[in-house]
Amino acid sequence: MKTAHDHVILTRFNLPSKGPESFIRSQDGWLIDRVMLFEQYCLPSVRMQSSKDFEWIIYFDPESPAWLRERIKRWSRDPVFSAIYREEVSRDNLLHDLRSVTGAKRQHLLTTNLDNDDGLSRDFVERLQSVRVHRERQAIYLTQGLIKNGNTLYRHLDRENAFCSVLENWENAVTCWVDWHNRLADHMSTTEVADGPAWLQVIHERNVSNRVHGRRVPAGSFIPNFGQLIGDVNDPNWYDTALDRLWDAPRRFVYEATRAGVKKATMLVGGKPALDRMKVLLQQGKTGK
Repeated sequence: MKTAHDHVILTRFNLPSKGPESFIRSQDGWLIDRVMLFEQYCLPSVRMQSSKDFEWIIYFDPESPAWLRERIKRWSRDPVFSAIYREEVSRDNLLHDLRSVTGAKRQHLLTTNLDNDDGLSRDFVERLQSVRVHRERQAIYLTQGLIKNGNTLYRHLDRENAFCSVLENWENAVTCWVDWHNRLADHMSTTEVADGPAWLQVIHERNVSNRVHGRRVPAGSFIPNFGQLIGDVNDPNWYDTALDRLWDAPRRFVYEATRAGVKKATMLVGGKPALDRMKVLLQQGKTGK
């Protein structure tokens, strides 16, 4: 069944970028690791969507190495995404690309952000497209998800997560990339849908911002919607569960509350540039550079 809007998932793969991500991208092995994560989580999660009524644009750096271009050709043998090479993606570039892949045949445009190291539940697209809004422009968050850290799994509620979407009229569209995922409320009304885990965030050593959140859970009940994305998870025993509830979770809560306070103060004093500088310093501290 087709929806009443054109739906496009948007992914930045290795676009040249400024700010904290530029430091991460400059490290040896970043691109190789990112390809491995994409093949393990992101790509299969989109291929297995229960609804196929969507498009997927992935942006790549025009200076991507030959081996990556060959890998992209391999991924495209069973096409599920449109590969577009750009040095940067302005609003005009983005709208041009969106119109090109969809034909802009329907009244509304639905755009969804997906990082290339994360994954979606099997019914993510289906659930998202079933959301009904009553405004000309609305941000939509499926607020429940899973976080995978190695072989451990956590269930987490994130009301302004990175798997954000925007539903709007094609005319004067701004898309889900109009601002950071946690600042869409500055531009439009938001809708939150809490109906079981809809996404999978993967924690790895090259993350810029992501960390473990939520409470540790076994994988069993989530396998139908996530399949082999979480097939290597070790289910917690009673000791693991108790340790997480009584020590690890409270410790994470205190850390996150402190961090949120520092971020808020930094934003108030210096805005986005100051927050970006802080992230760069933190990453340099992690790598010793």
